[in-house]
Amino acid sequence: MATRIRLQRHGKKGKAIFHVVVADSRAKRDGKFIEKLGTYNPNTNPATININFESTLKWVGTGAEMTDTARAILSYKGVLYKNHLLKGIAKGALTADQVEAKFAAWEAEKASKIQGKIEGLGKNAAADKAARLKAEVEANETKAKTIEAKNTPAVEEAEAPVEETDAAEETTDAPAEDTPAEETEA
Repeated sequence: MATRIRLQRHGKKGKAIFHVVVADSRAKRDGKFIEKLGTYNPNTNPATININFESTLKWVGTGAEMTDTARAILSYKGVLYKNHLLKGIAKGALTADQVEAKFAAWEAEKASKIQGKIEGLGKNAAADKAARLKAEVEANETKAKTIEAKNTPAVEEAEAPVEETDAAEETTDAPAEDTPAEETEA
């Protein structure tokens, strides 16, 4: 019997959640399975993956085939890397202490990458919220100015500048007339 590690779809339309299962390769996608290894929720950012690490490692070690998505998920969680290191022990290339040290270092690096991504998403969300708020304030100000312009009478505004320009022209004309008069007297 060929066993396969694959995803089994659950959840509602548009919000799928998957169970990671070991099943006979001839079984239907959502049909009978041998063992449930964990869950995968792609709706969150970053995706939520809960895996029974030891059981999954046992199945990978015994030669269960994996679908492409299941392989990516198990690689992300470190199951395939741990399996690779355990094969190194069998060949005599590594000791158990070296395997544990390498895997612990890998887990710490992976955790820091994930934490960095979560913090980056939080910063981006805050920056986006501030930008949207600023844009909304500017839009509200322009709307208020437009409404204010519509509510003020246009006749009064047109008359006031005309009167001011006439007074300005009279003052500029008067000194010009005084200057030639003084020149003629002299």
